[in-house]
Amino acid sequence: MLRHSARHRRIGIGLITLTTLMFAVLDTTAKWLVLSIPVLQVVWLRFLTHSLFSVAVFAPSMGRELVRWRQPRLQVVRGMMLAAMTGLNFWALQYLQLAETGAMQFSVPILIAMLSAWWLGEQLDGRRWVAIAAGFIGVLIIIQPGSQTFHPAILLSAGNAVLYALFNLLTRHLASTEHPATMQLASAAVSTAVLTPFALWTWQTPSTGFHWLMLALAGLFGGAGHYFAAQAHRFASAAVLGPFLYQQILYMTLGGWLVFGQVPDRAVLLGATVVVASGLYLLWREFQVKAESPSA
Repeated sequence: MLRHSARHRRIGIGLITLTTLMFAVLDTTAKWLVLSIPVLQVVWLRFLTHSLFSVAVFAPSMGRELVRWRQPRLQVVRGMMLAAMTGLNFWALQYLQLAETGAMQFSVPILIAMLSAWWLGEQLDGRRWVAIAAGFIGVLIIIQPGSQTFHPAILLSAGNAVLYALFNLLTRHLASTEHPATMQLASAAVSTAVLTPFALWTWQTPSTGFHWLMLALAGLFGGAGHYFAAQAHRFASAAVLGPFLYQQILYMTLGGWLVFGQVPDRAVLLGATVVVASGLYLLWREFQVKAESPSA
């Protein structure tokens, strides 16, 4: 672990900025692709390219260690979760604006806090419960249930957020025994294997070379995003990096406007603001509590 000097923190922030940019471009590319190519095919090719990218980057230095799984069952479960998450997200992108799916994704820290209290028995003070409640109010503002603007696809994005929260908790557990590069490749490889029969069943040959290029880039953006995220945490702590993750919503909103001419309405902007503010408060409060703890 590198010593977190001011220079290292700046490098970490730069890398996490690249991470959010890669994931925003991935979702923008995926939204464009799923408008003309079956969702399962896009998801499968995204993970196939990601797997090849990971092998090319990490195999020369790690060798067989790259594919050594110490908890294989949990690695398989994690990979299947990632396949389901990505499928739900790309499916939702067929119908929703990038800003809407992005705002829903940022409810994940709120869900993690709630699940940690329920599943892991972590104690939450009153202020954090208030932040969790405020975050869910923000989600309801985005979803607008019962209104004419409600689209059922938002439930796909909500399902993706729940799975993503569980995925993060499982990642924390596996991180104690598995190498980050191994986890990254394992999740992509399992997703590829699980989705192969479904992708081939719905196969539709892309009509242009540009489609093939975008499919390849989707996997490259996804793999690069995970790689930059892993590297960022070598240079800076989660407390430093956490707030910078939220800039992704800006890139996704910009991508929706530039590529699809979509501008989020006031409800989405208001709900996203509430969700992001709640998540940032939970992040700040978590590290404040840890700093106050006698064992910290």
